Amino acid sequence: MNQFIGSGVITLTTDFGHKGPFVATMKGVMIARAPQAQVIDLTHETSVHFPAEAGFWLKRAYRYFPVGTTHIAVVDPGVGTERDIIIAVVDGHAFVAPDNGLLAPLVVSPGSRIYQLDMTRLGRFGIELDRVSATFHGRDILAPIGAELAAGRVQPEDFGPEVTNIVPSWVDEPQIVEGQVRGVVIAVDNFGNLITNIDAALLSDIKTPKVRAGGRVFPLRRTYGDVLPGDYLALINSFGVVEVARAEQSAADGLGLERGAPVVVLNE
Repeated sequence: MNQFIGSGVITLTTDFGHKGPFVATMKGVMIARAPQAQVIDLTHETSVHFPAEAGFWLKRAYRYFPVGTTHIAVVDPGVGTERDIIIAVVDGHAFVAPDNGLLAPLVVSPGSRIYQLDMTRLGRFGIELDRVSATFHGRDILAPIGAELAAGRVQPEDFGPEVTNIVPSWVDEPQIVEGQVRGVVIAVDNFGNLITNIDAALLSDIKTPKVRAGGRVFPLRRTYGDVLPGDYLALINSFGVVEVARAEQSAADGLGLERGAPVVVLNE
């Protein structure tokens, strides 16, 4: 499905955290334009200046929202530079983000459409370029675009031409090499779990999988309670990817690993 009909639901994904008024002012702009909109925080705690993590979470979370949802993502280390802004339509959802690799994992879906924002068209939607901050396009450009889409007043193609080439993701997709699946830690959650970019489907040909990370090998279990407190394990988490964990403790702290650490799934 490549048609988009705004449902009034907007999700917001950023690396802003909750210090300062940044998230709130984006919401204020959206509600001022679309008072009936429902604005939902997906997360504001993605790794700063790292679009790949935001794209990872968006790809795995958007299906839990109704068709017609508008997803705004602002992880934008190149804000104010010549980088583009894009609007993508995937499975009846609209995504608004800087063209910095953030949306690259999403737009590989069949039927996806991508539109590149033509800044000269912003005036049609009441966005005055001379009032746009060079350092906060999330508030001054992406939030108004998202609100207009969610309200159903515009279509993604109204903002600019359709394109096929965008900036690739900063993180390579997992590789299957000699019967092993090789990926990386893409995120560390609040519990210190090491979340990888290895989807469970990639393990289908591995009969007895074990997971290697930080020079150690861990069994693949069903849930955290399958080992004793303090023990390490690997599992397929609720978003369908391989995760390395430590029961009731932090795997990241215990192993000294962080985002970007290599992870390999191998046969026992």
